[in-house]
Amino acid sequence: MTDFLTASWSYPTRVLTGVGSIRTLPQVTRDAGIANPLVVTDRGLKDAPMIANVMALLSQAGIAGALFSDVQGNPTGDNLDAGVAAYRAGGHDGIVAVGGGSALDIGKGIALMHGQTRPVWDFEDIGDWWTRADASLISPIIAVPTTAGTGSEVGRAGVITNLATHEKKIIFHPLMLPKVAIEDPELSVGLPPLLTAGAGMDALAHCFEAFCVDSFHPIADGIALEGLRIIDIHLPRAVKNGADLEARAYMLAAASMGAAAFQKGLGAIHSVSHPVGARFNSHHGLTNGVLFPYVIVANRPAIEEKLERVARTLGLTGGFDAVLTWIVDLRAEIGVPHTLADLGVGHGDVEGIAADAVNDPTAGANPRRFTAEEFAVLTRAAIDGDLSFRI
Repeated sequence: MTDFLTASWSYPTRVLTGVGSIRTLPQVTRDAGIANPLVVTDRGLKDAPMIANVMALLSQAGIAGALFSDVQGNPTGDNLDAGVAAYRAGGHDGIVAVGGGSALDIGKGIALMHGQTRPVWDFEDIGDWWTRADASLISPIIAVPTTAGTGSEVGRAGVITNLATHEKKIIFHPLMLPKVAIEDPELSVGLPPLLTAGAGMDALAHCFEAFCVDSFHPIADGIALEGLRIIDIHLPRAVKNGADLEARAYMLAAASMGAAAFQKGLGAIHSVSHPVGARFNSHHGLTNGVLFPYVIVANRPAIEEKLERVARTLGLTGGFDAVLTWIVDLRAEIGVPHTLADLGVGHGDVEGIAADAVNDPTAGANPRRFTAEEFAVLTRAAIDGDLSFRI
């Protein structure tokens, strides 16, 4: 029993939050030793007023910089290569990443890769592969999330799609952790309802899966449970009224909480979501939301006792069944689709998805170890909308 109570815990970075906190950007950039940042965002945000404001704040403070925006949802190795080329060409000395998880992950990847000679896939989050990197050549990062989902602003990794294999890879190095995260709720006000819902489901999946992982980490467990409670209250509000700054602020906090909690591990929601996203370019958080109840059902024998605590945290009576009903009702309320078929996934895709799911790095922490055949059963159920299946 005492062996189980042995662990190594680390927790994230400095976070500045509150309406108007973006105005601290010039000072935190200087404090990080960055004089010529590459500002990284995504294609959808590059012409947005918030990006113009970020560039103006830096310029008015006498901080030179340039904008890089060749980043797609579910970012790829090609996006990363283009960013590294821009970083080197501009002689930059740090990253300011502004946007959702895609922009933040590519920004962190650029900070890692601009000085390395090995391919990025050599730094996948496997064992001690991160030690292959020359840490002296990794640049400082400032993260400014505009969505409340991935929590990448407090994480030490990024998810990049390898187009050659159609696999999402988790790239890790401790120095990919941003020096400072700025969480200004005003920056997420313009996020459309469906993207707000998808991002929120990502944060919810992080908290839920982390809590269900079977390892000793009561700090992460406490953060995960409080994250679930916050999201239950504030995600519907943020979806219904995008200008609700209180809901936006709480959701940004919950996203960071989910990312802090999931250092404990993730599970089969992500194991299946990653290959689906790699194949169909579906929104990651939305895909997580679709898969959520099916994975709960599949994991029932291993998580039923833990879901008693989740139910109490959410004020529900009925344990496992109450939590399952809660997630189905929440998805319906905020507009998350019920099936993978709604995302374009068909039965002909099942075997390939299942084969990748069983090899996904998140599969190892799932409360139950599924075979490829069992992942196939789960995936078919999610395509058909069948919550009566059992594994």
